[in-house]
Amino acid sequence: MDTNDLKPHEIKGLRFIRDQVLYVGDVPTLQAISDHVGFKTRRSAALLIDRLVQRGYLQRNPNGGVRVIKEIDDDPRRERTVGVPLVGRAPCGAALLAEENISATYPVSQKIARPGANYFLLRAVGNSMDQAGISDGDLVLVRQQPTANDGDRVVALIDDEATIKELRHSGNKILLVPRSSDPSHMPIIMEREFFIQGVVLDAFNVDDYQREA
Repeated sequence: MDTNDLKPHEIKGLRFIRDQVLYVGDVPTLQAISDHVGFKTRRSAALLIDRLVQRGYLQRNPNGGVRVIKEIDDDPRRERTVGVPLVGRAPCGAALLAEENISATYPVSQKIARPGANYFLLRAVGNSMDQAGISDGDLVLVRQQPTANDGDRVVALIDDEATIKELRHSGNKILLVPRSSDPSHMPIIMEREFFIQGVVLDAFNVDDYQREA
């Protein structure tokens, strides 16, 4: 659809709302929209939503949320990205509670974060997965899903604590195996239920590049 009737900041806001609904599974808060677009107040974000509803790009739901009903006419030559939220820190050593607040949003190519699934980023802590391509401080891209295959790198929730390990089946037990240059890291033997938060797709060290910018 033609977006010539929208201003640049409205297009930016609409793309952000669309991406959050498609890839995160929820409508962003007014504060998140304000932060992304660059507004000073949440009221500006509310007014933006009102305009997008009036223009027919969004529709209000009975529960108070909104949904995208009119797509954006993106240039097919433009590399498309999706805003993936950084939702906390997950350990690659001792298990620590993952913070559930979104501390940042990073644009990730749709060639990596493919449509049809929800994604999130975690900050890895420790070196228990350094031989599996995950170093201390890396941003870890995770596809949200409750199951995984043998050998997958997973984010597992154990006693409300998140940890990144390699999933292995051993008879009727499940092992969460470290892949580390440090021999002090030991496999976690699971004999009780635990929850898989998602499967690790990749890990990135972006801090060095941000410091250079």
